[in-house]
Amino acid sequence: MVSNGDWLERTQAAVWHPCTQMQHLRDLPPLPIARGEGAWLYDHDGRRYLDAISSWWVNLFGHANPRINAAVIDQLGRIEHVMLAGCTHAPVVELSERLAALSGLGHAFYASDGASATEIALKMSFHYWRNVGRGTKTGFVSLRRSYHGETLGALSVTDVALFKDAYAPLLCHSHQVASPDWRLAEPGESAEAYALRAAAELETWLAAHADATAALIVEPLVQGAAGMAMYHPVWLTRARALCDRYQVHLIADEIAVGFGRTGTLFAFEQAGIRPDFLCLSKGISGGYLPLSCVLTREDIHAAFLDERTARGFLHSHSYTGNPLACRAALAVLDIFAADDVLAANSTKAARFNALLAGLAAHPRVRHFRHTGMIWAFDVAQAPPHFARDFHRRALAQGVLLRPIGDTVYFMPPYVVDDADMALLARTCEALLQS
Repeated sequence: MVSNGDWLERTQAAVWHPCTQMQHLRDLPPLPIARGEGAWLYDHDGRRYLDAISSWWVNLFGHANPRINAAVIDQLGRIEHVMLAGCTHAPVVELSERLAALSGLGHAFYASDGASATEIALKMSFHYWRNVGRGTKTGFVSLRRSYHGETLGALSVTDVALFKDAYAPLLCHSHQVASPDWRLAEPGESAEAYALRAAAELETWLAAHADATAALIVEPLVQGAAGMAMYHPVWLTRARALCDRYQVHLIADEIAVGFGRTGTLFAFEQAGIRPDFLCLSKGISGGYLPLSCVLTREDIHAAFLDERTARGFLHSHSYTGNPLACRAALAVLDIFAADDVLAANSTKAARFNALLAGLAAHPRVRHFRHTGMIWAFDVAQAPPHFARDFHRRALAQGVLLRPIGDTVYFMPPYVVDDADMALLARTCEALLQS
């Protein structure tokens, strides 16, 4: 039997790991995973680890889920892939129809990852304005500390220096406005009041620059890479009204927060709005296969229809609308419907909040916060390299966590139970004591 050590030696020799300073792997090697089951991952030596972050926020219904497995296996016997340029197939048509019915937006354009979805939405927005004779609308606005991916277009609207600074000479300019993150509120100021104050900065920017602005792109309700920055939905309501007034598109980047993470299927629902473009990925396939898509309004799609090929949207990916990935996504939607997942999650979240009450009251915990099936807190007096050290010590206790700076967060698969959440609470409390 191959041991953990064998795989560690081989991965360090052959694999360039993402979002990793490879030199750090000498002291903190990657976790060699042999298999998964439910909310748990197992290494080659038989030890198990609670996947408290859904393997980078992608897994919804647990590893090796029997229903998703069955759908993918069935599709393997039919067609594994066919190009979507000039062909079509049942899984991509059925998935597109169901996403349109759920979101109120249609004409799904597919890719394989979240950053690609961001690129698609940015290009579509610019190209729409160009097609309708408003070619001066070339700029974009996003929130401070926003994250939308790491390809060059997506990085241009991202505001995380660690990812962005090295590539600044390659990027297009964009403008950032105040984040509605309620941690930034003044003492005594409510989350709603602060969100409206932050929206005023967006209004000022759009009033001066709307003629040169194609779109506003936002992560609705939770800014993930900003340390799970959470905000009041009134900001989205206000942003939608401002985008309408100043004729600027609203792009909802729900790559991380879609499919129930915030308590509703899509986060924008909590603001009573609908975006012009909706970017989806991560949980769309339940964490099984790479898949992303962008949905948009009928009139935006119509602006690309013409006998002239150049007016069409000619963006493409080899694996666009892959049948296996689409079947996994259809199985995910089936589970949502059959198991009334959103209602079940609401009940679970209430129980989990009670289980986490002791952790929330810990003297080193600041800004304990919760939205849907996401929990986060900031750690006071966090030492240098806190995130790496906390990750290492949590693994020793059988828990996979990946803090963002001094923020610890839980974004577990929806199959976690009370015992799993109690383990998270005990583990974090113990680690904060040491």
